[in-house]
Amino acid sequence: MATAPAAFEACPGGPPPLADRKLVLVAAVALIDSDSRILIARRPEGKSMAGLWEFPGGKVDPGETPEQALVRELAEELGIETRGSCLAPIAFASHGYETFHLLMPVYACRVWRGTPRPREGQTLKWVAVGDLRDYPMPPADVPLIAQLRDLL
Repeated sequence: MATAPAAFEACPGGPPPLADRKLVLVAAVALIDSDSRILIARRPEGKSMAGLWEFPGGKVDPGETPEQALVRELAEELGIETRGSCLAPIAFASHGYETFHLLMPVYACRVWRGTPRPREGQTLKWVAVGDLRDYPMPPADVPLIAQLRDLL
């Protein structure tokens, strides 16, 4: 049987899913402005992973598509309107956290109505894609940075 090269240990992704770990479906979006900056949100105190920066989005409710969830979440979290047809799928994250396994489709969006404003205690920041690595993010979000850099 062949053994994996030593570099294999450096691959991110967390522990493999376990039978008792719940699968959580979350949708996220890279809102991209006219200067090709991406909006990130800092998780507020009192929430899990407080203080980390993430791409806006949230859980997909039963009976919802990821696109419908994002349209709803963007209205709730940021007070902006968009449509599912304005969301282009660009990547997905699959990451095993200690108590659940996250599956997260990620979309790019360049068209919305309104100005994003924090409505749930989060801090918002527009960031150049080359500067995203300067902001601590949840482990599932980190691999998305390189994909966004290649896209933009």
